[in-house]
Amino acid sequence: MRSVEQSRSYKDLSTHKRKNIWSGVFFGIGLVAFIDETVFHQILHWHHFYDKATTAIGLVSDGFFHAFSWFLTVGGLFMVADVRRRKVWQPKKWTSGVLLGAGGFQLYDGIIQHKLMRLHQIRYHVNIVPYDTVWHITSVLMLVIGIVLLVASSKKTGAIRENAQ
Repeated sequence: MRSVEQSRSYKDLSTHKRKNIWSGVFFGIGLVAFIDETVFHQILHWHHFYDKATTAIGLVSDGFFHAFSWFLTVGGLFMVADVRRRKVWQPKKWTSGVLLGAGGFQLYDGIIQHKLMRLHQIRYHVNIVPYDTVWHITSVLMLVIGIVLLVASSKKTGAIRENAQ
């Protein structure tokens, strides 16, 4: 049977393992949302976050979307700074979280926001199929690579204990 100190230590390590992944997920969502908003909304002018109203409303919705992405990015970076300060950072787990967050958000955006809710499309007045195909394949690739990295990093037992000492 474990002592209270060992149980607490194990619980803390488990929390930090999850924090490695969640900080990556938050950063990944924020990063991909930032890239989407910067490239497709601002540089290429292909769409706004909400395209069912005036351009002014679309720009306001882009501002909220941009703020959301930066809150997640900064929050994820604060969390990774915490695990690094505690010397329990696991770069593979964090990277898997980044890919899972980015791929998951992009897949959600492409299916839910583009197709089901019809908030916006990637582009208008063109054959959308190639754009959707690339969008979804990229999403799934990020998710698959993130899962593979997560499984590979989970097989290394004891790695976090060595870093914690």
